[in-house]
Amino acid sequence: MLSADERFERRARRVRYRIRTEAGGRPRLTVFRSSRHIYGQIIDDAQGRTLAAASTLDKELKGQLKTGADKEAAKRVGLLLAQRAKAAGIEAVVFDRGGYRYHGRVQALAEGAREGGLVF
Repeated sequence: MLSADERFERRARRVRYRIRTEAGGRPRLTVFRSSRHIYGQIIDDAQGRTLAAASTLDKELKGQLKTGADKEAAKRVGLLLAQRAKAAGIEAVVFDRGGYRYHGRVQALAEGAREGGLVF
C-alpha cells in the first residue's frame, strides 16, 4: 500500500504528464500549498526557468492579509501573479494543480489569475 506522500507524488506526476502533452509551448502555472501560505509560479519548462512568481509572503501582500492560509489570500496571490505575468509578456498558461484537488485555495488562486487576465 502506498503512503500518502507517494500517492500525492503519483497524482502530481500524472497531472504534469498530461499538461506536458497538451501545453503546446505555453508556460506552466504551478501551485504549492502549505498549511500557512500559498505560492504560485509560472515556469517555462523548455528553458527550465521561473518567469514570474508570487506568494502570501511577498511584501506587497503580507501586510494586507489577515492570514496566508485562506481563499481570499489565494485569490490575491493569483491576481498579483497575473499582474507580474502580464509585465513579463505572458498571456496564456496551462494550470498545474500538482497533486492537489481543484478546490478551495487552489481554485481561488486560479480564479484570481483568470481575473487578472491570464488565459487557461
